[in-house]
Amino acid sequence: MYKFKPILKTLVWGTESWVLSGVPGSESVVEEGPQAGKKITDIYPGTFPLLIKFIDAKRDLSIQVHPDDELARKRHNSKGKTEMWYIIDAAPQAHLISGLKKSITPEDYVRLVEENKITDVLQDYKVSSGDVFFLPAGRIHAIGGGCYLAEIQETSDITYRIYDYGRLGLDGKPRQLHTELAKDAIDYTVLPDYRTHYEPKKDALVNLVTCSHFTTDLLDLDRPFDMSVKKCGEFLVVIQMKGSSVLKTASEQVTLMPGECALILSSQEDNLQIIPSKEGSSILATHC
Repeated sequence: MYKFKPILKTLVWGTESWVLSGVPGSESVVEEGPQAGKKITDIYPGTFPLLIKFIDAKRDLSIQVHPDDELARKRHNSKGKTEMWYIIDAAPQAHLISGLKKSITPEDYVRLVEENKITDVLQDYKVSSGDVFFLPAGRIHAIGGGCYLAEIQETSDITYRIYDYGRLGLDGKPRQLHTELAKDAIDYTVLPDYRTHYEPKKDALVNLVTCSHFTTDLLDLDRPFDMSVKKCGEFLVVIQMKGSSVLKTASEQVTLMPGECALILSSQEDNLQIIPSKEGSSILATHC
């Protein structure tokens, strides 16, 4: 069982904490225990398939899109990026963008960006704690100011910036847009609703997302909960959002505080018990 040092990044709109990363150059490092100081690449063969972040948005992020695996491989020799968001906390004005609200063509898209009107055709949601959005590659999206969320995604750092409200970056220069690259990456399908709907339950796994890249369940715990890591596949990642938890296996235990996560490999452990704090515990359990 491994807990990693967070990789903190300060950006023009707020901060990110990368709590589990196999991105080359930003690999997570084990924080404690006998493996302390080792990189994720030392304990997991190949590239770890998921990147997990906590994002604290003080201002609106740029509007962006990510290529799918096929296009990313062709253009960048990289994976694409399918991801999901779980809203942990939200200010009264918090909002985000997910998907198109009206049908447009690639040519319409280019024109709307040039005219600074792209937001006119995007679906904007007011959000609150517990909201979930699944973002397959190709879906236009943006995190709005006032959102604090957990993000689970494929291990990829390929982003096409569509619109940035004319802001300057930390270097004082306008941030680059990727209009032509994004044109062919966008999924122009219009859906009636892009929010993920689920029924909350206490002390039970509630599925939020199941896709070819990862499966994520919500656990809202008031009492200990047992899981089989082997049934999850190669690994299980436990992501602590609210409260705290003690994770116990046959050989060790780890305490998780909000904004932390732990990786359990099925080749090393099977039975996992999650013991919530007295005030309860809200976590995401993800695997692929």
